Amino acid sequence: MKQTMKVFVAVLLSVFTASVVCGYRPFDCSELYKSGRTASGIYSIYPAGDVPVWVHCDMISDGKDEDKGGWTVIQRRMDGSINFYQPWKEYKKGFGTTESEYWLGLENMYHLTRNRKYMLRVDLEDFEGRKGFAQYSSFSVGPEADGYKLQVSGFKDGGAGDSLTGHNNQKFSTFDKDQDASGNNCTKQFVGVYQYKFCYTANPNGVYLRGEDNTHIGIGVVWSTWKNSFSVSMKSFNMKIKHMS
Repeated sequence: MKQTMKVFVAVLLSVFTASVVCGYRPFDCSELYKSGRTASGIYSIYPAGDVPVWVHCDMISDGKDEDKGGWTVIQRRMDGSINFYQPWKEYKKGFGTTESEYWLGLENMYHLTRNRKYMLRVDLEDFEGRKGFAQYSSFSVGPEADGYKLQVSGFKDGGAGDSLTGHNNQKFSTFDKDQDASGNNCTKQFVGVYQYKFCYTANPNGVYLRGEDNTHIGIGVVWSTWKNSFSVSMKSFNMKIKHMS
């Protein structure tokens, strides 16, 4: 395990060094894809200047040709290895590991989307092996001063239904910074963290449960239009964005 970690760190350092030496500082995975880096994997990007941010780039998503390649993964759930019930400061800077589950960070999302147009894709899989996706032609996260407000529109169905439009124009809430519109603290009520309203139709950062659980309704990794249920927690849940040139 230690030897594997050493090799992994060495690879990351070599990629970072090569990028600095060559003066190549890609803004996102779309730029990497256009430069010829077409293999999915971990890369460094520079959404806020000189500081590198490690991210997983998805270069081979299903869909039409114009939708393939160059997706920057901003959130990923896959095995419950990371605790997503984190405070504001962690959601601001990001947490987790790009090899498995992680949250890219609200500040990074803001820098990525503030001056460029992005589309969003949400890929889902349940514990029965069913897969689907939802795609949105416009996605952005506002500045911290405005609560990292979500802007999302232009839904296209890939079998998952639309559970995100109801969160449009909402501020981000954590258990230690309640900004939802419900009058209650949705993060404490549903043990999740997101741009909640009254409270949610999507709960991507909820508790990682093993499929359908009627004893803990609503606290899982829920996409409510999936089986029209708040009791089904997803096996995998990935959110990724792509620059629209």
